[in-house]
Amino acid sequence: MVQQVVKDTEMSRSKSTRNNVRTLREEVLMSKAELARRAGVSPLTIDRVESGLECRLDTKRKIILALGKKLEQKEEVFPALGDKHATTSSSDSNNQ
Repeated sequence: MVQQVVKDTEMSRSKSTRNNVRTLREEVLMSKAELARRAGVSPLTIDRVESGLECRLDTKRKIILALGKKLEQKEEVFPALGDKHATTSSSDSNNQ
């Protein structure tokens, strides 16, 4: 059982992603529970995202909007979303 917990922890770490959710939430003096309520997700989901674990794109969209940001500002909350878009754009332009 201990080995399984270690494996799960290692897998969780490998799927981590840097984001600014906690910083932005604290800047507007919002609790995790309030952000969860506004985003329509569980407080546990907010905790996991703030810890750097990966989440679905739809969850990211809900969090961005719940923080009072526009979807165009997604890189402020989840910087990696901008990286993926840049990669897609450069590969699209190569195909034309």
